[in-house]
Amino acid sequence: MYSPDKDLLLNIISPNKNSTTALYIQIAQQLINAIQRGYLPVGTLLPGTRILSNWLQIHRNTAVAVYDELASQGWVEIVANKGTFVLNPVKQKPSTQTISIPYSENYPTRTGFRFHESIHLASPYETITTEYAFNDGSTDIRLHSKNQYARWYTAALKRASILKKEKTLGEKASFFETQLCNYLNATRNLHITPKNLLATKSTEMSLYLIAQLLLNPNDVVLVGNLSHFAANMIFQQAKATIKTIPVDAYGLDVDYIKKHFTKNSIRCVYCTPQRHYPSTQSLSAQRRLALLQLAKEYGFAIIENDYDYDFQFDAAPTLPMASADTHGLIIYIGTFGQVLFPSFETGFIVAPDNFINEAKNYSNMIDPQNDVIKEQIIAEMIHEGEIHRQVKKMALLYKERRNTMCTLLNEHFGSLITYHKPNGGLALFIEFKKHISLVKLAAMMHQNHVTLPKNILYQTKNTCGIRLGFGHLNNNEMIYAIETLKKAYNTVISEQLLPFI
Repeated sequence: MYSPDKDLLLNIISPNKNSTTALYIQIAQQLINAIQRGYLPVGTLLPGTRILSNWLQIHRNTAVAVYDELASQGWVEIVANKGTFVLNPVKQKPSTQTISIPYSENYPTRTGFRFHESIHLASPYETITTEYAFNDGSTDIRLHSKNQYARWYTAALKRASILKKEKTLGEKASFFETQLCNYLNATRNLHITPKNLLATKSTEMSLYLIAQLLLNPNDVVLVGNLSHFAANMIFQQAKATIKTIPVDAYGLDVDYIKKHFTKNSIRCVYCTPQRHYPSTQSLSAQRRLALLQLAKEYGFAIIENDYDYDFQFDAAPTLPMASADTHGLIIYIGTFGQVLFPSFETGFIVAPDNFINEAKNYSNMIDPQNDVIKEQIIAEMIHEGEIHRQVKKMALLYKERRNTMCTLLNEHFGSLITYHKPNGGLALFIEFKKHISLVKLAAMMHQNHVTLPKNILYQTKNTCGIRLGFGHLNNNEMIYAIETLKKAYNTVISEQLLPFI
C-alpha cells in the first residue's frame, strides 16, 4: 500500500503560522488540494499523527485536528488501529454505458436564455483603486474597537435564550423589536408599537419593499430635482413615472406641487426633510405642514427617509414629519446603528399596522432568516443606554471633521464655490460658480490617487456640484484630498480657457 514519504508531504504542505487562518485548516486545505490533483491517490495511507506532527513541527493536537477535519469532509477514513486512508469523496454509481459530455475550459459569458435586463440597475459605484476616495457620506470604520465588538458577540453567544428566540421568532414581538420601538419613540417623539415597525437590512431594502407594495406601472412619484440615485433606480424598476420638483434653501418647493399637479394624480412624494439628499438643505417647518396638508388633500403617500438622524451637531434635530402624522399618510424609513460597526446597521420601516403586516409578508419571502445575535446585542445596547453614549461620542467627533472640512474648503476655494454648512450628517454639497467638466475633474483627481465616484457628481445645465463625504476621512487625509481637489480644479479651468488664449 502506497504511503507518502516525508519529502513529498513537505513539498505539498507549507502552512503560514502568521496567517489569521487556523493552522489545521491551512494544512487540511493543502492536503485536499493534493488529493484533488492526484498526488495522494485513493487508498493512500497517511502518516500517523505523531509522525505528521514531527515532520511538520506542529503540536500533535493540531495533527489530530487536521485528520478530523479531513474526515468530517469525507476526504479520509480513520480506521482504528490501522491508520488514516484517503477516500474518493465523489462516490459514483456504476453505469452500464459511457456518456460523452462536452466539457469546456471557459465558463460562458452570456446566457443561452432570455431574461429581463434593466438599464436602471446599472451600479453607480466604482471599484476604488486609489489610496484616497471621497464618498457621499459614511462613517469611519477605523474608529471602532474590534475588541469591544468581540466582547459583545461573546456575551450574546453565551445567552441561553438565543436558541429559544430563534425558535419562537415571529410568534410575538421580540426583545429587539420592543427596544427599537422604545428608541425611536424616545429620540423621534413617535408613538409606535412593534406592530408599526419592520426591521430590514438597509434603507435600500426598505425602499424596495415599499415600492413593491405601493407602486403600479406609470404611477407618478415626485422627487427633488437632485435626488438619491438608489431611490430613483428602485422607483424606475417598479415602472413608476418619476417627476422632479425644485429644491431651494428651504427644501422641496411644495407650492410647485400645488401649481403643477392635481388631486389623485400623484402616488407618492419621496423626501429627506432632515437634510435633503444631496444638497443637505432642511425642509422648513412651514413646508412640512404644507406637504402634510397637501398629502391629505391630494391623496398621496409621503416616503420620509431620515437617513442620518443620529448625526446632529448643532442644537437638537428637527423631529420627523412622521411624529405629527395623524392620518396615516407617511411611511417613515431610516437607518439605526450608524454609529456602530457597519455590520450592525439596521434599516427600518415605520407605518400603520396594515401596511407593516403586508410588508412583513414580502420581507419574510425574500429574507426569512433574522440575525438573532446581532439583534440581541443591539437590543441590549438600547436597553442599557450604551447606544446613547455611542451617539453622543461619535457626534462630537464627526462635528470636528465637518468643521475641518469647511475650514479647508474656505482656505482653498473661497469664493470659487458655494455650499451650505449642514447642522448634521456626514457630507456637504459644494457647487462651483464656474461650470467645469466634472468628468475631467474626476479623471485628474484619479491621476493624483484620489477617487471621485460618479454617484457623487451632479452636473446639469444649472448645477455643477459634488456631494463630499467627510466622515470616513481623518485630518491628514482630508487635507490631502482637498488640496488635490483644488489642484485638479485649477488644471481643468486652465484647459477650458486654453483655446481662448
